[in-house]
Amino acid sequence: MAPLLGVRLCRGFSLYRTFVSSSRYYSAMANFLVDDPKYSWLKDLGISSQNQGVYHGKWCGSGQEVTTYCPANNKPIAQVTTGNAADYETAVQASLTAWDHWADLPGPQRGEIVRQIGEAFRDKKHLLGKLIALEMGKIAAEGEGEVQELIDICDYAVGLSRMFAGHVFPSERKGHLLLEQWNPLGVVGVITAFNFPCAVYGWNASLALVCGNTMLWKGAPSTPLVSVAMTKIISEVLDRNKIPGGVCALVSGGADIGTLMAKDERVKLLSFTGSTPVGHKVSMMVQERFGKFLLELGGNNAIVVNEDADVDMVVRSALFACAGTAGQRCTTTRRLILHEKVHDEIVERLSKAYSLLRVGDPIEEDTLYGPLHNQEAVDKFKAAVEAAKAQGGTVVCGGKVMDREGNYVEPTIVTGLAHDAPIVLQETFVPIVYVLKCKNVDEAMAWNNEVKQGLSSSLFTKDLSAIFKWMGPKGSDCGIVNVNIPTSGAEIGGAFGGEKHTGGGRESGSDAWKQYVRRSTCTLNFSKELPLAQGIKFE
Repeated sequence: MAPLLGVRLCRGFSLYRTFVSSSRYYSAMANFLVDDPKYSWLKDLGISSQNQGVYHGKWCGSGQEVTTYCPANNKPIAQVTTGNAADYETAVQASLTAWDHWADLPGPQRGEIVRQIGEAFRDKKHLLGKLIALEMGKIAAEGEGEVQELIDICDYAVGLSRMFAGHVFPSERKGHLLLEQWNPLGVVGVITAFNFPCAVYGWNASLALVCGNTMLWKGAPSTPLVSVAMTKIISEVLDRNKIPGGVCALVSGGADIGTLMAKDERVKLLSFTGSTPVGHKVSMMVQERFGKFLLELGGNNAIVVNEDADVDMVVRSALFACAGTAGQRCTTTRRLILHEKVHDEIVERLSKAYSLLRVGDPIEEDTLYGPLHNQEAVDKFKAAVEAAKAQGGTVVCGGKVMDREGNYVEPTIVTGLAHDAPIVLQETFVPIVYVLKCKNVDEAMAWNNEVKQGLSSSLFTKDLSAIFKWMGPKGSDCGIVNVNIPTSGAEIGGAFGGEKHTGGGRESGSDAWKQYVRRSTCTLNFSKELPLAQGIKFE
């Protein structure tokens, strides 16, 4: 069980084996990108060739020294010293101690600290976005967009810090007041994934902090520099306000740290983003100790296209939803369910749009399509293409590994598969979309719901009756149900998450904040009588 928690995780969320036990190590004489003048801007984020990966008020690290690589060229960026069990214990104790101070601060004062954190990320948005592009592999525009997502949720949390609305209920007893009070949990643990190494922590931390919790974070093993850079930004705000560093502790590491978090009764809530198999293991460990967990797991998302859809909008939407982030979003469109009357036209136009994607180094501003995160993802891409062919599919676009340095593959379109072909029902975290031909929108809705995951979905149509059916009890069974927009690109104002094997968790907006608090139902007697509820007499 333990090795599973050391995997490379994804927000959507494919499962990759961690490099902690088998990573390539470079000698002290290695040439790191951080020392190349081209990447001198990394030093403005506090990144050097050797970095400590544990923070709890001071920086340290006694675990393995790991090397992080750039997916665009597989060159080493820098090294990070991770945490071990002793570092973890020190960090937990620091978070517990910090909670005594943090929970006593009024909500609006906590909100002010979160506001300052958001402002600090505004100042570093461009640089941090470039680091995300360099270490994760998504294009710079998406990297900056991820930082903006963190900034936006900080803004949201600032307002929330004055609006933790409980209820006052009419009591059936004279001279009594019945109400509910929301209180913080304590230490909140967060395990995030490589594909969104910044935003998902922001979703959790901003809400949990204003609710009065302290944070214990383990980022993905393959994106430790983003975790270190973000924690440096946050720690400067905490130091400036004389807030204990344990309020936002970081322990970089792999399986050992993840397992400690899952089994630790002091971690009152564990938010886990990753694959469905690993999420299941995590939930069982947390449930075993009667802890709380928040799961954001896999997605096998579909765009359904009715015969009356605006084809221009469909093609533009599918281009980003299928090929954006090189297919490594939890909300990436993996199935295009097209009405038979528009199937051929959309396939032809989408294939042409794919051919025009500007492939390149993700840190370059004009690049639209970057690499996969690692070689294992490339191998999974090749295996999925072969499986699709073996099961009756036809590759009409892409299907090959690109002949260039780095982990680049062609964005791929496959037609001709059965809607229930094994490869179609399987989430593969790569840029392959399976195009299915349906006879009507009712059939398409049924196909949308037949996969085990239930994250995101979208229907393109002008038919109001189809729209309201899609949004209703017999429509899409996903947590995100869109109309005439792609499956990806969620805003922070709504709750983010999905049903079934996606895990049922909700993060970000709406009332997702309630997952970071405990509810106390309080009855206050301000009379001199002691009446029992339901009129019971016990005299």
